[in-house]
Order: sequence, then structure tokens, then C-alpha cells
Amino acid sequence: MAKKGIVLMNLGSPDSTEVKDVRRYLDEFLMDGRVLDTPVLWRALLVKGIIVPFRAPKSAEAYKSIWTKEGSPLIVISEQQRDALQALVDEPVVIAMRYGNPTPWAAFDELMQKSPDLEEVVVVPMYPHYAMSSYETAVEYAKKVHKEKKYPFKLTFVPPFYNEPGYIDALTESIRPYLNEEYDQIVFSYHGIPERHVHKTDPSGKHCLGNANCCMQDNPAHAFCYRHQIITTTRLVAEKLNIPKEKYSFSFQSRLGRDEWLKPYTAVRLGEMPKEGIKKLLVVCPAFVADCLETLEEMAEEGKEIFLHAGGEKFTLIPCMNSQAAWIGALKNLLQTAK
Repeated sequence: MAKKGIVLMNLGSPDSTEVKDVRRYLDEFLMDGRVLDTPVLWRALLVKGIIVPFRAPKSAEAYKSIWTKEGSPLIVISEQQRDALQALVDEPVVIAMRYGNPTPWAAFDELMQKSPDLEEVVVVPMYPHYAMSSYETAVEYAKKVHKEKKYPFKLTFVPPFYNEPGYIDALTESIRPYLNEEYDQIVFSYHGIPERHVHKTDPSGKHCLGNANCCMQDNPAHAFCYRHQIITTTRLVAEKLNIPKEKYSFSFQSRLGRDEWLKPYTAVRLGEMPKEGIKKLLVVCPAFVADCLETLEEMAEEGKEIFLHAGGEKFTLIPCMNSQAAWIGALKNLLQTAK
């Protein structure tokens, strides 16, 4: 019996494209205090009374546009990643989602069934970069479930891997074939977060977003700074691919609400680029290791429409690494960094 088990933990997905399932999923997601970090009573009023009733039908339509006969792309790809990693390791591998199914306790129970003498579970939050609304909430929720249900094994976690050589190499190789086609610029589009989240995760309380060059100035805050980490990923990949500085940029997608989020906003830039002479565009979304609503619908459909409507001529979305061999090999090596 294996003494160790592995959980690949991603964001999650509704159980179906029915409005009721999407509503349930959005309610769980947006009521997370690390996602919408407002006082709980105000959050409940906002989420349950305004956002979810308005957003659920629209989100259901968006999910319908990407849903496959096998189900949610994120879940299906996560299962493929699980199977591919399982072929490389002896320890049992299962998946879990922060919101929706399969839940962390279902994953832990599955591992216990496979190995009753389990001593350690390595959780891999499938987020390369640290953010309180992604990596941090996944870790803290897994810890909460582990403590409440009194599981006998210890938990360890793979830290953010935004600059790990294996991840950078795998991301680089997933992009490289697309550079053979003619393009004016490649945009690295990352999931956005509110600026206040960057301030909240800054241990010093004063470094992050303190000046225009804060991400380039060495500081312990960088271990928790989403902006620094995405800039690092972008630079490392661009250097490996020998992309000239004028031919790549980064931006942030998926903004929610009216607060200030990290800029520039991808949707805004897509509308501006054709006027700047950028007519042929490549887009890659390195914050995601599996294609999902934010890549398949928000970028491949909405983003493409914005760009072409503004005068763009060619829009190519580079798929996520998904279950590509280089990424699964890197994932195996990342297990050794768990702590």
C-alpha cells in the first residue's frame, strides 16, 4: 500500500449548464471571503441578492458554448492530467476542486480507500502564481477540511511554481509552435485580481504597488505578490523564446465589479491594439494550466470578437498546457517541492 497520495486541486466548475447548477456554483465561489473580501453580511446581500441572480443565466449560456459531450472542459482536462500523472508515479493520484465537485473531502476519502495506511497527502494547487483568491484559498480550504474531518495523514503543499524551470520549459514549448506563424504581438493574458488583494498579501504592507518598479526590486513580498510573479513568468518565457520586447506584453482579464484591478485590462487592450498597427495577435493564458471558461469562452470567443471588431485581422489563442507530456513531466518533478 502506498503511504503517500496526491491531489491535483483546481478551481472548479458547475455540475451542468443548468442555471440552478451554475447559480449554486457561483454562490459558493463568490461567497468565499478570499474572493470577494467584504464583510460577510454585505457579501451575502451582494452575492445572493444582486450578482448571482443577474450573472447565473449569462454564465450558464457561456458554459453551454464550451461544454463537451464528456462534460465541463476543466473537469475533463483535470481527469486527463490525473491519468497522465498516474502513469508516471506509483502513488495514487486524484483530483479535487475548490468549488463544486469533486470536493476535497471526496478526494481525501478516495485516497483513504485506496490506501488505508496513508501517511501523507501532497496537494498541488494548480495555480502557478500566488493570489489569495486562487492559491491561498485552495490551501486554506484543504487545511480546513483536513482538520474538521480529522484525517490521520499529514498535508503538504506544492508552492507556487511561477519560476520553476520545469513549468517555464513546458509553457515555453506549448507556445513555440505558434511562433512559426506571422504575428505582430503575443499577449500574455493573466487572470486579474483587485489591487487591494496585492496590498493584503504584502507582508510589509508598503512595498507592493508602491512605485512603478516595485516588482523589479528584490523584496520578501515577492513570495506573495501576484503581479511580480506574472511579470517573472512572462519575462522568463519571452527570453527562452527570444521574443523581442516590442513583440510581447502582459495584461489581466476577468475583471469583476468596479474596483481598481491590476492593469492593463486585456479586454481594453484588445480593442486598442488594431489602432496601434497590431493586426495579427497571439494570446496565451499562463495563469491557467487547463483550458476552462476563461480561456475557451472569455478569450477564444469574447476576446476574439473584441479584437476583430476593432480592426484586427487574425486572433490565435494558444491552448493551455493541459495534458501535454512536458507539463505532466514538470508536474511530477514539482511534487518534490511539497512542504
